[in-house]
Amino acid sequence: MLNVNPETVRFIIDKAHEFQMLDVEPEDDSAEARDPAYAELKATIDDLEPDQQIDLISLMWIGRGDYRADEWQRALADARDRWNERTAEYLIGTPLLPDFLSEGLDRLGIGE
Repeated sequence: MLNVNPETVRFIIDKAHEFQMLDVEPEDDSAEARDPAYAELKATIDDLEPDQQIDLISLMWIGRGDYRADEWQRALADARDRWNERTAEYLIGTPLLPDFLSEGLDRLGIGE
């Protein structure tokens, strides 16, 4: 079902928790220099293939309640239509990202 490994999603969840515990704005160019968690999180997302990034966006949307689990294909199609090269910034800038990704995994039955 997922193009992205669930372990990779869990790693992103952990790094997003680390980053969001700090008081650093993702749009701040110096954020990467000040925070290794941000740098690692952004690099991990940027290094994913576009279809894997699309999965992350869809997972986040499902976890946030924008789509139901049975609307996975629709979420993927919408994420594919909106995908761009700033996916990492979009995801990192989303409040509660780690919670939404975790909830998305749970709703799809891919919990721990």
